[in-house]
Amino acid sequence: MYNNLCIILSGSRNKTGTSSNAILGWPGPKSHSSEQLKNGALSSLSSASANITWAIVPSAAQDGQTLQPGTEHSASELILVEDEATDTEDNEEEDLGVMEDQRSVILHLISQLKLGMDLTRVVLPTFILEKRSLLEMYANFMAHPDLFLSIAAGATPEERIICFVEYYLTAFHEGRKGAVAKKPYNPIIGETFHCSWDVPKDKVKPFRTSGASAVSKDPTKESGQDQSACYKLRFVAEQVSHHPPVSCFYCECKEKKMCVNAHVWTKSKFMGMSIGVSMVGEGVLYLLEHEEEYVFTLPSAYARSILTIPWVELGGKVNINCARTGYSATVTFHTKPFYGGKVHRVTAEVKHNPTNTIVCKAQGEWNGTLEFTYSNGETKVIDTSKLPVTKKKIRPIAKQGPLESRHLWQHVTNSLKEGNIDAATEHKHHLEERQRAEERQRAALTTLWKPKYFAKEGDGWQYLNPLWKSL
Repeated sequence: MYNNLCIILSGSRNKTGTSSNAILGWPGPKSHSSEQLKNGALSSLSSASANITWAIVPSAAQDGQTLQPGTEHSASELILVEDEATDTEDNEEEDLGVMEDQRSVILHLISQLKLGMDLTRVVLPTFILEKRSLLEMYANFMAHPDLFLSIAAGATPEERIICFVEYYLTAFHEGRKGAVAKKPYNPIIGETFHCSWDVPKDKVKPFRTSGASAVSKDPTKESGQDQSACYKLRFVAEQVSHHPPVSCFYCECKEKKMCVNAHVWTKSKFMGMSIGVSMVGEGVLYLLEHEEEYVFTLPSAYARSILTIPWVELGGKVNINCARTGYSATVTFHTKPFYGGKVHRVTAEVKHNPTNTIVCKAQGEWNGTLEFTYSNGETKVIDTSKLPVTKKKIRPIAKQGPLESRHLWQHVTNSLKEGNIDAATEHKHHLEERQRAEERQRAALTTLWKPKYFAKEGDGWQYLNPLWKSL
């Protein structure tokens, strides 16, 4: 029921085609299995044969989504910088108070399930859906990009891993939208999501300064920010596999010489009155200026009280480790005890392994107040509810390719906004049936799906043209 947070970008090199189509300035996919497009003036996140190209020149527009058997899903995509605008979508979700008719649907579903049953292939009712794709949810974990970029500003390895832990603990409240128990759309194979952030340089603070990051600020003022005074942070996500469901995403800031590469496989199971989702996979944060790599894992998520008023909590122990420096961190998301106890509690500990020294401890709520205590006795409090959210920049749906999340799911989203659950269900069913038909066609042709931006490497996935290849 719930999808997880995990970062891993991957893609495979594909052969470029001989023709190209475009969707209003986005030379893009002619079909789900064949996506080809023209080159343009580029800036970043580009590679030889499969890339995103941020361009400054428009391109011709065409549209088409017919399946083309025998051709490869490939080529770069043209993203026009001038087309990106500050996101105006309100992602707030109403509480899911289960009505009697909805309760009967859930009871019927539960009657067909067994404890521990894998829910990957179970179709869940539409009324529990959020109005966004899982791929966009991953992007929303970057809602505090100033804290993310501040990691590289740390003067020592100790400061940098502590900054990473601070960012990690504050990332979940915006991406998960508090405790509202709804489920993002399951991405269609080949689905992508692109966005960026302009981060004012004066908000990227060195270690342990409160600065603007800990004080609420009017986000509307940021839209007029001089871009030359901002760092540019770019993000791309792609659904690279349907069975098992694997999502990848990659995020980079060229100026700060840092990027994160991640993949996640969501494994959900029925637990009686709850549904649990394990986040299988890992992410890697690369600080290229310091030649450091931070490998991290992700917590599990649980939808509780699914017959009354559902709510979500995170649980489990995650690890952050930098082999080069010898620093590591353990973060524990505590699930609420059956009797008493607090909800959404989290604790963390940062250690220098060669000396077995604890250099930082943290405690609090991942969607509330967090208190950090350092080895020198200093303390710092961060209230996640007061952290300013930096709006992502995204192209309008009319200028997105047909496989981009908001374009792909727009009819489902609009129906949910209107409260028309039947129409939302019909549109969702159409997308799922189209995906199944294409899977059957690939199976008949013995053709494997080839992702656009990521390539399989061992047990994980890797972005095709990461920052370290271009520096």
